Amino acid sequence: MTSYEQYENDCKIIRIENEVLLNDFEKWLSDKKLSKKTIGKHVSNADFYINDFLLYEDAIEATEGVGDIGMFLGYWFIRKAMWASKAALKENAASLKKFYEFMLERKQVSKDSFENLKETIKEDMPEWTATVERYHDPDIEDPEEIWGL
Repeated sequence: MTSYEQYENDCKIIRIENEVLLNDFEKWLSDKKLSKKTIGKHVSNADFYINDFLLYEDAIEATEGVGDIGMFLGYWFIRKAMWASKAALKENAASLKKFYEFMLERKQVSKDSFENLKETIKEDMPEWTATVERYHDPDIEDPEEIWGL
């Protein structure tokens, strides 16, 4: 089996596990009495993170992806999601905080990891929102101006 075939096989297994995880997350949100629309948005955002971003280059399980939030919201989401905007960044951050709070309650991530995720979002959100605005600014063509290189 080639390394690519192994990667594809690993991703297939993770996607099956993620389906169960997302169904459990949806029930957890429902138990918190959130609206169907809010639940749908949180589940959709978590799905995009764990099934697209975490499996994009490597087969990373949701439990291991708690520390990748900065790369996702600060770079990957801005480049890959056509709907990336300030509001979409904030919405995804809220969804991922909920998702990893759910994972914390299930003891699938550590309290430290969860606290680090929240702190990263709090500290870096102003820069991420500024980056997404620069990314969509037609007057800025130089990548160094967009990404602050």
